[in-house]
Amino acid sequence: MAIFTIFKVTVLSLCFCFLSCGQKRSPNSKAVHSEALINQTPDTLDTEKEIVVAANRTEQYLSMLKSKKIAVVANQTSVIFKKSRSNSQTLNTHTHLVDSLLNLGINIEKVFAPEHGFRGKADAGELVNDGVDNRTGLPIISLHGKNKKPRPEHLRDIDFLVFDIQDVGVRFYTYITTLQLVMEACADAQIPVVILDRPNPNAHYIDGPTMEAEHTSFLGMQKIPLVYGMTIGEYATMINEEGWLQNGLKVDLTVIPLENYSHDSDYSLPIRPSPNLPNNQSINIYPSLGLFEGTNINAGRGTEFQFQRYGASFLDSTVFDLNYVPQPNFGSKYPKEEGKQCFGEDLTKYPRMSSVSLQWIIKAYKNATDKSKFFNTNGFTKHAGTEKLQQQIEDGLLEEEIKATWQADTENFKTIRTKYLIY
Repeated sequence: MAIFTIFKVTVLSLCFCFLSCGQKRSPNSKAVHSEALINQTPDTLDTEKEIVVAANRTEQYLSMLKSKKIAVVANQTSVIFKKSRSNSQTLNTHTHLVDSLLNLGINIEKVFAPEHGFRGKADAGELVNDGVDNRTGLPIISLHGKNKKPRPEHLRDIDFLVFDIQDVGVRFYTYITTLQLVMEACADAQIPVVILDRPNPNAHYIDGPTMEAEHTSFLGMQKIPLVYGMTIGEYATMINEEGWLQNGLKVDLTVIPLENYSHDSDYSLPIRPSPNLPNNQSINIYPSLGLFEGTNINAGRGTEFQFQRYGASFLDSTVFDLNYVPQPNFGSKYPKEEGKQCFGEDLTKYPRMSSVSLQWIIKAYKNATDKSKFFNTNGFTKHAGTEKLQQQIEDGLLEEEIKATWQADTENFKTIRTKYLIY
């Protein structure tokens, strides 16, 4: 892996990379999957076992931020994990990155907020307004409202931009689009970008249809598979080096890497990355059930089992044994099929997945009592990245037949991806 020609690292980070390259985690090694393992400071971590997120590795990036005017792209997942003791008990806590940097004397000028907002409470797709953070008094500039990309005046007098957001490794999850647009704005303004890397809970596989150029949107800007198997730091490097930024520019990019992480790590997110991904099961199934977002099928929004079930009032009740009624709740003010009895399938106990599954969307379409209600064609194409998938489902192709049509593109992407792997 050509790690050291891809991004800049400090001397300490360089030493870490040389040491760790020869210690690749075995697929059978102990999984890292609990808050008790994750929420620790670098000083107390057992480096043979625990993953250390880049935000915790302050010694790697604080020096470059000192005496600079900083902008931060962050949300509720942008935290530094800590471990403390009280009454002989170990307590797992965390401090928001912005709060921690301010306490360390870093001059943060403003915060940019992605979809769902700085504190992560807005609905999917809901426009978020600019504002002021009540805790810090910092101005919050929304990148999911009237602006999707920082304007030149937003970056005026900024010396460095820090990007720290937990991703889940799915193309239509919009944080990687925000990442690219922020990188473009910083490249134009000649502002260096520091990425604080975090694990990708879906990094253990690559699958799904590849985005076609004519269907790019905020739900996917590049020709990558639905599940692309990279951390956000690795993906940022690919964006930069493949010439994907507007006008062929490159940004001055530094990726602060994770410690003790591999793509095979079974990583449990201690903070939900968005309102409707509440647990490991939802995050693991999201690449497959997320395709329902381009249909009129409810994928669990408006229940406590988001992306762990699907259903609709127009699915055949004699085929499906689950029935439920979506109601407005946290993260879903207006769920699909609100107030209607939905018939569908419960996936809360489904085994961990290592591929995109089309079985549920094919089954749902086959058993829709009114197929004209099924697809939101424009929305489905944006999520799938291609018009072909809807046509294949409507034509009755089997799952294996459909998946065979995207394998060549997937293999081509895997070859390109290899150049940018850090772990």
